[in-house]
Amino acid sequence: MDCRWANKGLCDRFTEAAKLFDHLKNGEITVTTSDPQPRIVILLPDFSGGGAERLHILLANHWHAQGIKVDFVLMRRRGDLIGLLSDGIGIVDLDVVSIREVILPLARYLRKARPDIIIAAMWPLTSVAVVSWWLAGKLGRLYLSDHTQLSISCRPELNMSPWLLAAVMRLTYPAASGLIAVSEGVKQDMCRLGGFADSQVRVIYNPAATDVSPQPEPKSARQKLWGGGFDHHILSVGTLKVQKDHVTLIRAFALLPASLNAKLTILGEGTLRAELEALVQQLGLQDKVAMPGFVVDTYPWYRAADLFVLSSRWEGFGNVIVEALECGVPVVSTDCQSGPAEILENGRIGRLVSIQDPAALAASITESLKTPVDRELLMRRARDFSVSTIADKYLDYFGLHKES
Repeated sequence: MDCRWANKGLCDRFTEAAKLFDHLKNGEITVTTSDPQPRIVILLPDFSGGGAERLHILLANHWHAQGIKVDFVLMRRRGDLIGLLSDGIGIVDLDVVSIREVILPLARYLRKARPDIIIAAMWPLTSVAVVSWWLAGKLGRLYLSDHTQLSISCRPELNMSPWLLAAVMRLTYPAASGLIAVSEGVKQDMCRLGGFADSQVRVIYNPAATDVSPQPEPKSARQKLWGGGFDHHILSVGTLKVQKDHVTLIRAFALLPASLNAKLTILGEGTLRAELEALVQQLGLQDKVAMPGFVVDTYPWYRAADLFVLSSRWEGFGNVIVEALECGVPVVSTDCQSGPAEILENGRIGRLVSIQDPAALAASITESLKTPVDRELLMRRARDFSVSTIADKYLDYFGLHKES
């Protein structure tokens, strides 16, 4: 394997694993257990504030309430979302820093725990999980879940060329028991990269609607969150990184008519904070743009907003769009790959604009703020992505049908 574009240590581990495969005996080990409760293990890097982490916590809490044993296996036990886990859900800390260090500790854990189902999310952790699963004797069934457009994100986020990413996926993914994509767009991307047939990848949307109250926040709470003196409140939620393209959002906001008297709040933290703050300063928007940082409970902000805007260059699904719809908040989103158009039914539920186009985004924001909202339509669409609905789709795919 040519390692010019990859982390050499990680590439070496995959090469070693490929040699080990030749020595593994074919035939899956069957484990008999007297425990009637199925056990699901979810493998994640940590519990930092991303959409993938939140959705797996929602799934785990729902399954746990149904009597299914759920454990999280983390590279490192850290992250602000840990407090959202229900009591009784286990956390296993592999205490490793790099992806290549995961293989052996995870294999030892799987050999000892013998779970029925393993869900590995977010490449390259997915490919590494395949290696560990093989070394553990293929105990249980392993499902790999991708949450973004890997062909787009591999260079800016993974520093890897698409062809090398595809080579690793083709080496590892076919060994898994099943493959999951969080949108049709992600599925198409996976199939192109991995050479998979359409039938090999199951689309299961994210459980982003959590049955929260859509009742708008009272004026006092709204003023506490947003401050006073503004007629319109525009919200965006997302990590401050290239993918979310808050630069375009801020530039679009600067183009809005002064008569709108609007304020923009961006919830999230990330490596581009300094750059974004400098842009806000440069455009003279210090009193109109706020970036409070990462917030665990974003729903009060949604319920106090007049409009939600997603400015991403690419997405896997777009949980935040569903969260806004569930609160009856209208949405303007870039028509990026992939997710937003699927959620918004190609513009029937919310407005879609081209990526990296501040003028088009500003025009769509302006029109949205002037247009009456059918809140019931928005909330009804959000219910298609309820936790109970999506959690059951996972169980159906796993063959762990919920008892009636």
